[in-house]
Amino acid sequence: METINHDNAVHLGRKIERVRHLRGMTQTELGERLGITKQAVSKIEQTDKFDDKRLEEIASALGVTVEGLKKYNEETVFYNTNNSYENCCVSTNGVGNNHTFNHSPIEKIVEFYEKQ
Repeated sequence: METINHDNAVHLGRKIERVRHLRGMTQTELGERLGITKQAVSKIEQTDKFDDKRLEEIASALGVTVEGLKKYNEETVFYNTNNSYENCCVSTNGVGNNHTFNHSPIEKIVEFYEKQ
């Protein structure tokens, strides 16, 4: 089976935007962490290339590593999220209900990308 590397399929600014959304942050909140305006964040999200220092600042403000940001792949995030919910279990006893759910918070998804 052939593996295709999609690292460059989405430019870096779009990856920043998507990670920001996953973290539940607005452009204003990210701007406050970076010391810039909402409009400047919008411009960042439309930019494809960044110098290393700026990329480190952005990754830190998002709470991820530079490597995790560069390797972010939306398909993998959704695959892992879907599998987490598919592995959810609901069992019923004769007397009462016992529900067991396997929740996958965003922090776990981001942590997964930081380790890769």
